Amino acid sequence: MQFAGRTLVIETASEACSVALFDEGQCIASDHRELGRGHAERLIPMIEALPGNGRADRILTSLGPGSFTGVRIGIAAARALGVAWGAPVLGYPTLSLVAVRSWQPTPRQVTVCMNGGHGEWFVQDFTNDRAEGPVRSLKPEEALARGAQDVIVGNRAKEFASLFEDERMALELLPDASAAHLLDETRLLHDLSPIYGREPDATPQGSKGSKA
Repeated sequence: MQFAGRTLVIETASEACSVALFDEGQCIASDHRELGRGHAERLIPMIEALPGNGRADRILTSLGPGSFTGVRIGIAAARALGVAWGAPVLGYPTLSLVAVRSWQPTPRQVTVCMNGGHGEWFVQDFTNDRAEGPVRSLKPEEALARGAQDVIVGNRAKEFASLFEDERMALELLPDASAAHLLDETRLLHDLSPIYGREPDATPQGSKGSKA
C-alpha cells in the first residue's frame, strides 16, 4: 500500500474487529480484538483511541465476504467518517487481506477458507496478489470436491485441510487491519457494495449487495 498521507483501515467482517492507522504506508497504531459479537459497540471507541482519534486522509474498509452484520457496520462507519473528515473511502475484499497475511516472507499459492455461516465456508484461491476465480460459499463436502492448494489459510483452514487424504499445510488466520499495507493499491475498490459470497439472510429494503 502506497499513499502519501494517513490511512485508517477498518476490518469487521469476521469475529475479529480491528483498526489500524497508517502514515505514509507505515502502521503507527492498531487494535485487534476477537470479539465474536459486539462490533457495533466497540468499533468507534477503538478508532477514537488511535492517535488523533484515528483521523485520516482516506479510509479503507472490508467489503466481505464474512459476517453480513459486521460488513455493514464497517462500511457504515467508514462512510460516516469519510463525510465528517472529507476523506475518500475505498473497500477491499476481506479474503484478499487474509491471503496477503499468509505471504510473509514470500508470496505463494494459497486457498483461503473462512467461516461462511449455515455450515458453509467461503473458499477462494489466490496466486501472488491475484484471486483465481470468484469466492464461493460451499458445504465442507463441496469444498473437498472443489479441491484446494497445498497451503490453506483462514479460520476454517485446519478443518478444510483435515478432509484431504494427502497432507496440506493449514494456517489459522483472521483478517487484521494492521496487515492492510500488504494489499496492492490496484486491489482497492471505489464500489463499496458488500461482497456477500451468497444470498444474505435478509436484505434491507432498497439495498442490493454485490455477489462475487
